Amino acid sequence: MESGGKTRQRLVSVTLDEASIGRGNPDQEHERAIAIYDILEANCFAVPGHEGGPYQLQIALVEKRLCFEVRTERSEPVVTHHLSLSPFRKVIRDYEMICESYYKAIRSASPAQIEAIDMGRRGLHNEAAELLVERLTGKLELDFDTARRLFTLIFALHWRG
Repeated sequence: MESGGKTRQRLVSVTLDEASIGRGNPDQEHERAIAIYDILEANCFAVPGHEGGPYQLQIALVEKRLCFEVRTERSEPVVTHHLSLSPFRKVIRDYEMICESYYKAIRSASPAQIEAIDMGRRGLHNEAAELLVERLTGKLELDFDTARRLFTLIFALHWRG
């Protein structure tokens, strides 16, 4: 799958279900908006066996699972997939800790220390993206970069600010 471009295999909108996810504080809302912007700026997204697209994605929280409701650009329902967050708990917790370390390091650590922490942060982000691709295989198709951006949004939904 190629990323970006005007292909039909892409997302044209990503919305969050306010009833189940709720609104965050201003910092949380800002992080969520940036994550959604980044996804829409460049993505590769498809539904296996579906010739449609581009797609709209609404994300909700249903019984501690993320619910991905996919629709065509004209809002016709395509598929709904529920993603358990259990496999992501450890990587989210580790990613949160390393992000905190990174932001503290920016204020006082040497460039070499900051770079080492950032490499670890990127490694965890990649691990989470790989897990996301694995968990969605056969259900939703997305390239690695889109999976990274989608994990950023998932993390922003979890992040407390």
